[in-house]
Amino acid sequence: MIKEYNLISRIQGDIITVQAAGIRNGELATVKGQGRSSLAQVIRLQGDQVFLQVFAGTRGISTGDQVRFLKHPMQVAFGEALLGRIFNGSGQPMDGGPVLTSLPKIEIGGPSVNPIRRIIPRGFIETRVPMVDVFNPLVESQKLPIFAAAGEPYNELLARIGMRANADVVILGGIGLKYDEYLKFKNSFEQAGVLSRTIMFIHTASDPVVERLLVPDLALAAAEQFGVQGKRVLVLLSDMTAFADALKEIAISMDQVPSNLGYPGSLYSDLAARYEKAVDFEGAGSITILAVTTMPGDDVTHPVPDNTGYITEGQFYLRKGVVEPFGSLSRLKQLVIGKVTREDHGHIMNSMIRLYAKSREVEQKLAMGFDKTPEDDRYLDYSQKFYRRFLDLKVDIGLEQALDLGWQTLAECFSPDEVGIKQEMIDKYWPQKK
Repeated sequence: MIKEYNLISRIQGDIITVQAAGIRNGELATVKGQGRSSLAQVIRLQGDQVFLQVFAGTRGISTGDQVRFLKHPMQVAFGEALLGRIFNGSGQPMDGGPVLTSLPKIEIGGPSVNPIRRIIPRGFIETRVPMVDVFNPLVESQKLPIFAAAGEPYNELLARIGMRANADVVILGGIGLKYDEYLKFKNSFEQAGVLSRTIMFIHTASDPVVERLLVPDLALAAAEQFGVQGKRVLVLLSDMTAFADALKEIAISMDQVPSNLGYPGSLYSDLAARYEKAVDFEGAGSITILAVTTMPGDDVTHPVPDNTGYITEGQFYLRKGVVEPFGSLSRLKQLVIGKVTREDHGHIMNSMIRLYAKSREVEQKLAMGFDKTPEDDRYLDYSQKFYRRFLDLKVDIGLEQALDLGWQTLAECFSPDEVGIKQEMIDKYWPQKK
């Protein structure tokens, strides 16, 4: 039975409070009055007090408005018709297309897959970004953040991976995006011809703040259904700091005792509930999550990246416009390197990073005024080639081509006995002089 109430006891920020019984957490409601209707969601229960966040904000709402509980949580339409479509933060079309009323509805924000039902990650997702594929491969069903300061091209990197990754379905969750950032994503996917396998849930900076909380759940609910159907799904989220800031704003409105820097004490659990949706289903598909986490002041100890690091399986650091080779880490890469990928992958990765670290030491030595030697020139040449061929985000090559280019780069700058690679690999892959 639908329950209706006509007395709002409190309005604070985007939160309203109603005295009601028999209501469950997460349940949806409508708030009607003065010719307007707003959607709201139960976010807290305290005795008979029910706290609801109003998605469109509480402006124009009065204490005499009617609150009607719908007896179900937030839902989103699901089906193949979602592919190629763009929706807003509450799951409504924003691309001018039809409302998907004929599709079945699925609930969002459900529990993660039981750990005993998960299988060990074993697939490799090629992104055609050499600093990812060669040095920190993205493993199917992995959850990885991109840590970046404001101003870094993290959305460009995310769009690039979305366009090139060998996934069946790409789902973009935009959280607090500027409108031009949303257009860049849309135009990039259209120009690359991959919009037909892409679904976008977009919350822009001008949309109600509370809708930021729905975007990850909408994206991940759709991803779960595609994954169960056997699809390899890549979920891109940008950015989770905006999501955490929305949690903080709601917590302040509800007079919750703040934790570090004002964020709610539940921040870790709130983030983990989303990241733990990454899974490889036995006999079906998978969900891989790549999410941007901006670091205010480039501070990795900020509560959002700090909590994220405990949940995820590594991180990509984006600094000075490149994926940082020394700070970035994919903890699951050993599950695919040399097993799913080519046998020389691990050898190339280790040798090239070691020699690049040496070249950085040479650069620092010369910066301190030491004399340059002929050996230093070789390391400097290697450093320049490493940047142009691997670090530069404009480079777009597949993994095998990148491995071949790695051998070529080593051969141009060093002799076989200087690279520290097994002789059997040298004999098989070292480029022959023409």
